[in-house]
Amino acid sequence: MKGVHRFGVNGKLAPRYVDHGERCGSVAYRLELLPHLTAVHDVFHVSQLKKCLRVPKEVIDTSQIQIEPDLTYEEHPIKILDQKQRSTRRRTINFYKVQWNNHSKEEATWEQEEFLRTRYPDFLPSTSN
Repeated sequence: MKGVHRFGVNGKLAPRYVDHGERCGSVAYRLELLPHLTAVHDVFHVSQLKKCLRVPKEVIDTSQIQIEPDLTYEEHPIKILDQKQRSTRRRTINFYKVQWNNHSKEEATWEQEEFLRTRYPDFLPSTSN
């Protein structure tokens, strides 16, 4: 499932999706979601919410994101920001810090070379062995 992000996959609602909400019980909030998220139930338990500590500086144009009916969207790597190697007893594993489309540099993730080569074969430069 790497590279496919689900709405609420980590139990939190991203602040960019939530306008504001009203309390509708001792532990629940009704949120005003964006119009393209009408298929999502608008009442959430407080354990699924987190406080918005900052408003993202980069605004993403959501009209360019293809959201599937199951509320997933495809991610593609756009840039390698860093590289490192981890050694085990038998082999060395290459990791790349990857910036994904629709995300800022601060949201970049470390991915294994094997994952990137199998999922996105044209992204990494070819190695001559």
